[in-house]
Amino acid sequence: MQQPTTRAAGPPGAVRGWLDALAVVLAGLVAMAAVAALGLWLAGADDLPDGGFPAVLAATLALAVGGTVELDGGAGDFAAVGAGISAMPLSVSVVGAVAMAEVFLRQLRFRAVAGGGELLGRIGRTVLLWVLALVLLTLGARHSFVVPLGGDLAQSIGGALGLTPEVGFRADGPTTVGIGLAWLLVVLAVTFAVSRRAPLPPALVRYQLAVRPPAFALWLVLLAYLAIGAVAGVLTAIVHGNARQTLAVVLLALPDLVWLAFGIGLGATWHGRLVGGLGLPVPKPLSAVLRTPGGGPATIDLGTLAEQDARSWWLLPLAAALLLAAAFLAARRAPRTVRLWRHAVRFALATAVTVLLVGLWTRVDADYGLSVLGVGLGQGGLGDLLGAVLGGGNPLAGLGGGSLSLRPVLWTAVPLAAGWGLLTGALGALLATRVRHRGEVPADAE
Repeated sequence: MQQPTTRAAGPPGAVRGWLDALAVVLAGLVAMAAVAALGLWLAGADDLPDGGFPAVLAATLALAVGGTVELDGGAGDFAAVGAGISAMPLSVSVVGAVAMAEVFLRQLRFRAVAGGGELLGRIGRTVLLWVLALVLLTLGARHSFVVPLGGDLAQSIGGALGLTPEVGFRADGPTTVGIGLAWLLVVLAVTFAVSRRAPLPPALVRYQLAVRPPAFALWLVLLAYLAIGAVAGVLTAIVHGNARQTLAVVLLALPDLVWLAFGIGLGATWHGRLVGGLGLPVPKPLSAVLRTPGGGPATIDLGTLAEQDARSWWLLPLAAALLLAAAFLAARRAPRTVRLWRHAVRFALATAVTVLLVGLWTRVDADYGLSVLGVGLGQGGLGDLLGAVLGGGNPLAGLGGGSLSLRPVLWTAVPLAAGWGLLTGALGALLATRVRHRGEVPADAE
């Protein structure tokens, strides 16, 4: 009698679940670290003294998940440094989110439905390991630099006065962990809303045809903007010759610029201000609008950008064309039995949520100042500060003060997006009535 063959048993269920969660977290961290490290290297952050590159890399990852980096320090009893940065390098964020979503979904492949308890267990284990990773990240995201005052004479005078400035930065623990946790939950929610591969609990299956077609179509719109921006970045690097800095922008902050262009193309408004240097190149029309003569807040919209460069008006037809294409795709992926007004309403809601997220993700608050006996030392140090944390070069090149702010006017941006979604959703559904929808069988095949 033939003995039954036995297969080597895999890890126990509980252990396997923790290993799966660990794989999701590591995938996100490794992907983000790789992109951030390359972007920082291109920006010149590899020249940071005192072994500061790993700490700057950790700080960049903390910012990428929504955290805040604080700067402090001083120069004896005479000077004090006050600073803070809250800005997401969205290229790093997007790569990490896509990597985590892909690994999470691969663990659930070949399944159409998943139990609610199982999904909550997977999400819970991933959340716990992610929080632990964020805590370790905040511990690594801290460093201090001794900032030279300038030439030999300035150094001598500074030494005589006891002015040896030190600037240190650290990731704010509660903010990084709290918002980083929310970032993960948003990533998982978007993953289940966009992907047709993500199995849902039986109670939620009936909602997938209402949510996934418009969500997937708008995700493609955001990806289209990234593709257009990447091509423009490469061409700029070739034509203008500042290849390293331009590619650094692409690897660190491309979505910050192109998704801002998406919102502005729909008529949304941002308020902002730029004082001092930035360290990394940004589009000239945007930089010119942000630099107001009196240093006060500026309005960034289609009109103000077009005053600097008339080509900015092309943002309007680009946004309209991509939204209409997305609405057509969403209607085609939905059953033909769905009425036109339902398509329009669903697409309007999806567009409003997308612009809301874009507005929150592109918000920037950065401020830096060195004061001596309460008197500020000029302007121009913001580029040095951002260079320390976001890769704009050696942060020890000088001192000064500066600020950068960019805030969306969400109370007008979200309704505008909903209106655009309603209009393009209706037109897209109307165009889709003449084509075969996904899952339909051609009449000649029956």
